[in-house]
Amino acid sequence: MDKKITELTLLLLYITSWKEDDLPNDMRRSWKGYPFEALNDLMDQDFIRGSYKAKSTYLTEEGIKEAEKLVEKYLSDDK
Repeated sequence: MDKKITELTLLLLYITSWKEDDLPNDMRRSWKGYPFEALNDLMDQDFIRGSYKAKSTYLTEEGIKEAEKLVEKYLSDDK
């Protein structure tokens, strides 16, 4: 169950994210109002980065790639 929560947290971070000009490459920012355990797991996997004190985080290139896979897994019409 913990793996699904982490996956769905990444998916929600991705679909609610936005692009900011000051971030390198294709990184995207998102609010991080999700369970700390899931956010910590995502940080450990380098899918998201940012300060623990900040209210937002940003998705790394790897995090975006993984989130795009999760879009297919959970939101695809081909199920």
